[in-house]
Amino acid sequence: MFHLIPRPLHIAALRTAHSIRALWWHATSGTVTGCRVLVIDPDERVLLIRHSYGSRRWMMPGGGIKRGENVLVAAQREVREEVALTLVPLVDVDFSIEPLGGGHNHIHLVAGWTDETPVPDGREIAEARFFAVADLPEDLARQLQGRIPDWVRAAKAARRAAE
Repeated sequence: MFHLIPRPLHIAALRTAHSIRALWWHATSGTVTGCRVLVIDPDERVLLIRHSYGSRRWMMPGGGIKRGENVLVAAQREVREEVALTLVPLVDVDFSIEPLGGGHNHIHLVAGWTDETPVPDGREIAEARFFAVADLPEDLARQLQGRIPDWVRAAKAARRAAE
């Protein structure tokens, strides 16, 4: 349905919606539940994306978890929507609570592996690429800085435990 809207108009709508959402988060003290997905390729590089709205810093794919939706299903859905990847296997790695406006963001960290090439949707996601853990970009989202190496180790341990 969204592909019926011209791309520039869709991106402008995403930017406007993001600004309104940010104002709402700052005005309320609600809780948002979402997932952050650590996508790992065969070379143990991690996938980072840039949105067409918001800060435009490099971050991991992810998004909101729908009411009643399984965390792993939500992670797979978000990665498929944003960069057209299928992840196998998927493991639940961690959970954190981060400040969000006047409320909190409950974040499930999920890891998944792929040998596919990411294809950004060109609307919500402007850019996607894999980075070596030792060579992450400088303009990484604040929430990710200094954490990715530990998350990769935890993801590999969770995968071994699940096998």
